[in-house]
Formats: sequence, C-alpha cells, structure tokens
Amino acid sequence: MATALSLPTTPSPSSLHPRSRGVVGAGGCVPPARRRRRARVFASCSREPASRDRGLEMERRRLLLSGLASSFAVVLPISESYAVTETNEDVKMNMQVDEINAYSFLYPVELPEKKFSFKWVESRKPERYSSAAPLSPDARQRIVSERVDMIHNVVISVSIGPPNSRFLPSKDKSMWDPKDVADCILSDRSTMKVTTGQRMTESSVLDAHSTEVEGEPYWYYEYLVRKSPTKSAPEPNLFRHNVACTAERDGYLYSLNASALSKQWESVGPFLQKTVASFRLLPPTENYVPPYKDPWRFW
Repeated sequence: MATALSLPTTPSPSSLHPRSRGVVGAGGCVPPARRRRRARVFASCSREPASRDRGLEMERRRLLLSGLASSFAVVLPISESYAVTETNEDVKMNMQVDEINAYSFLYPVELPEKKFSFKWVESRKPERYSSAAPLSPDARQRIVSERVDMIHNVVISVSIGPPNSRFLPSKDKSMWDPKDVADCILSDRSTMKVTTGQRMTESSVLDAHSTEVEGEPYWYYEYLVRKSPTKSAPEPNLFRHNVACTAERDGYLYSLNASALSKQWESVGPFLQKTVASFRLLPPTENYVPPYKDPWRFW
C-alpha cells in the first residue's frame, strides 16, 4: 500500500514490536540500564511523607531504575494521574494513568539534546465511556481521552468500543487476525456519514501484527489516512501517519492511537512508536467504570 501511495520510507514494522531492544515492563520503550541515564521521578504532594511511606517511595524509584516503569504503574498505587520519567538520553516521557478506564501509557515531552519540547494540550480529560465523544455517527467507538500538540500537529488519543462482528465474528480473541483488528477499528473511526467501504478507502494499513503481554494479546498496526490540505501543509497529497495498539477487555476494544503529518514522521514517529508500545490495560481499581455500566449516563 505504502509503495502505491509513493510516500517516504516508513519505519520498520519491528520498531512497533514490544519485544524490541529496551523494555518498559513488557512494552519495550526504555533502553538497557547501561545506556540509560539515571531515571528521575518527580512527584508533588501536599505534605512531607511519613516515614512509613518512604519505603514505598524507595521501591518506586528502584523499579524505575530497573526499567520496570510499566510494572510500577500496575503493582504500586499512584497518587497522581501523571508521573514524569526520564527514560533515556534522547527523550523524556510522561506517564499517563487513567483510573476511570484502567489503562496507562507513556508520551514524549522533551528531547533534551535537540532542545525540543512538545506543546501538549489535554483536549479531552479521561472520562467514562458513556459520556465520551463518539468517533462515528453510530457512536460505537468513543474517545475517552486525548492530548494534542497543535503547533507540531501531533495527536494521541484513546478510544473504546465494541468489536464489529463484520471483521471479528469470533468471540475467541486468540483467533483474531491483526489486520482484521486494524480494519475493525478503522471502520469506526471516520466521522463522515459514509458507508464502511468508503471509510476503509480513506486508510491504508502498512503493517499489522500481535504479541502476548502477560498472557493477553495486544494488536499493533501502522496506517496512513488521507487528509485535506491546510494552510500549514498545502500539498494536495497530504497524509497523516498513524501507529496504534488495541487490547480487549470485558467485550470492548481499548485502542491507543498516535499520529503526525507524514512529512513530520521521520522526526517524531520513533517517539510515538514508544508511546504505542507502552500502552497497557491495568488491573481495575475502585475508580474503574466499565464501558457497559450505566450507558444512559452522560456525566
């Protein structure tokens, strides 16, 4: 597909694979310890922690230093929605934890050596599925959180929706083909009132594969979407380059999608791939609201 579109060379599909060199939990976005600078975690609190809490803080730091930031999010309580982690000498990343929908991921905030900073705006704060904004007229798939860098045209969003039986007729997710999962998600992403076939022609899947993380399948895919020319990008042959990850829980698909303009992909794409590789569903807490709960509730 990519060749037919005459686009710049895309990154190797293996760069999305969680088992690539350098691991965060099982996700693969932090290089080995010998190549990593000392990790730092900055946490704000309203008062000095008691002595009995210092052990927990030391354990958090120990896990980060050992490259287990993802596990840290799972096994230890997090008092803040975000933690700041300097993962390596190339990029500083933040961790977002959504307790309402029980997932986490890392996203890039700064490239120290290049003196470059992303200008993120949280356009949609995490919210329950029933009140989230729909991605398509049928409201099956909805955005439960989103952050945008409008200056650099970068978007990271998380959406939730039920599987489309047209693409995934089996209820056994271990049998799902990665390309079918990608087509299932992309068929519901268009906000245009067009047929499924028309929506599919807007997107070109470059790669799709899956892997198991802690016994659960995660599906990874990379695709292009044709966009209309803008003042900042007047070329008629304009595409958004996307990478995404999808996981299933309780009969719903949870998908993280990161995208940038195709001409910017070479500079920001590797860091968005780290974001996608870090996506994890977390064990639900008391704040978790399953998508099927109170579908009539809009607040």
